[in-house]
Amino acid sequence: MAPTTPAHAAQFGENGAEDLAYDPEHCGRVVCARDVIRAIPTVVFEFLADPALQVEFDGNDNLSAAEHGQRVHGVGDIFTMALTNGKVRENHVVEFLEGELIAWKPSTMGEPPAGHLWRWALAATEDGATEVTHTYDWSQLHDQERMARAKSTTSAMLARSVARLKAVVEASA
Repeated sequence: MAPTTPAHAAQFGENGAEDLAYDPEHCGRVVCARDVIRAIPTVVFEFLADPALQVEFDGNDNLSAAEHGQRVHGVGDIFTMALTNGKVRENHVVEFLEGELIAWKPSTMGEPPAGHLWRWALAATEDGATEVTHTYDWSQLHDQERMARAKSTTSAMLARSVARLKAVVEASA
């Protein structure tokens, strides 16, 4: 189906994403980074779906620890992460395709998500590697206390995460 309106163009996928409607500031509230990792998508995905491993490649230097045994299996899963500031966040999985896509919305423990989203999307390349796209989308963020941090999150920070993931995955092969 060909896009007919800007609202249609703003939608993402079919896996639980919300209709963002047209918002001229939306693009300024989404940052991403991408690279190619020399490993098949299922190998890369195991690092992304296991929160205990995420600390190893966090380019924002925001994550401190996650308990083992929280491997994500689908939309609706919730995993917790300890942050470097001492807080603990629940992460609500809102998009998931095994081996291809995982996205979550963080929240304060016991509260609904604040509206920002972290996404990792994987695509196999013809030569057996994986194109990795890491996205931070704060277009739906409604917690004013998190706004300054969201605005300071750059594509360079996401690129550090992708580069660290690449190093960890390729070293494990």
